Amino acid sequence: MTTIALQVNRRAVELSAEPRTSLADFVRDKLDLTGTHLGCEHGVCGACTVLLDGVPARSCITYAAACEGADVTTIEGLDEDEISTELRAAFTREHALQCGYCTPGMLVSARDLVLRLPDADERRIRVGLSGNLCRCTGYVGIVRAVQSVIEARRARNVAPLADGGRTSLGPVGSGRATASRSERPVQQALAPASESATPGSIPDFTPATVLDQRFTLAHPPAKVFAMFDDIAGIAACLPGVSLKSPPRPERVEGLIRVRLGPIAAAFEGAARVERDPATLSGRIVGIGTDQRSHSATQGEIRYRLLPLENGAATAVELSIGYTLTGMLAQVGRPGLVRDLAKRLVAEFAANLDRHMSGASSGQAAPAELSFWSIVSDVLRALLARIFGRAFTGRGGAQ
Repeated sequence: MTTIALQVNRRAVELSAEPRTSLADFVRDKLDLTGTHLGCEHGVCGACTVLLDGVPARSCITYAAACEGADVTTIEGLDEDEISTELRAAFTREHALQCGYCTPGMLVSARDLVLRLPDADERRIRVGLSGNLCRCTGYVGIVRAVQSVIEARRARNVAPLADGGRTSLGPVGSGRATASRSERPVQQALAPASESATPGSIPDFTPATVLDQRFTLAHPPAKVFAMFDDIAGIAACLPGVSLKSPPRPERVEGLIRVRLGPIAAAFEGAARVERDPATLSGRIVGIGTDQRSHSATQGEIRYRLLPLENGAATAVELSIGYTLTGMLAQVGRPGLVRDLAKRLVAEFAANLDRHMSGASSGQAAPAELSFWSIVSDVLRALLARIFGRAFTGRGGAQ
């Protein structure tokens, strides 16, 4: 076995694998990033295409050990990418996918073309996508989708990036295997909970996704800020959270339980709490791992309290940032996470208000979250938007 250290979707990873393990098998089997598909396994079909140091590469014929120290981005790592977002919308609009098996690799390659090509030249797009095979669409919709994104970006004066940011010739990632051990990134992903869930210090990090939320409380800011200093009380108001030991601001050890349909996860980890009385603001930074799903997360909650109604009430502004890897990253798409965050914040706000109003402990938050109740809320909101547009359109036509 060989220990391989690299960056995957902006997250440091250090795991053991056989020297013969391909990069595709590494991200799929070790990190549960199954958006990288395996088709021919000979580097022909392109379904396994990922970005290696920012350049499209066939992960099925690339040894993971050869990527030592490299920066790998799979299709999951492009969820919030601007070009990929535009391409996904264009693929939907132009009917550029059917079964979808080739689509992850196709999107990675198409993104590189949008980044590089000066104009929407059909021939150059077809040549650029010739390494990605599709057995369904006939490519017409795919080419039109890529053309439309290039045209739209150039119309907005978004200039192409010469050579797609490439700074050297040769195979992508070449020379990486000689990186010294001292240059390896710090291990932060998918280690056993006993090793990584409660490290000596809680590191800062740059979240992959940030969500902003806001709620109000019928209590003055000073009282709310004092409540936020009661770590045990705040934990009791958070759905699914339990503490393992008496909390201290510099270290809070606990467990967060989440149930997403048939998937039950228990993230065991630690956090640190920072407060600034002068600005009535603070920050909570934490990390955790779920051994059952081989998932790891880093999270950060920033809060700020603002007076309302001449100081009689408080607006709580939250910025929730997180990075998630492993199997749960496959179901943790930004849209679903955003709806989940709204639901969690709403429950937290209600529990916090009851706690500050002297409600009994029997009104505590539930221990687990139901995926199906979240989906039900999402579907109701979606149907409301659809019928709202339909009625609006009908009214406008009259």
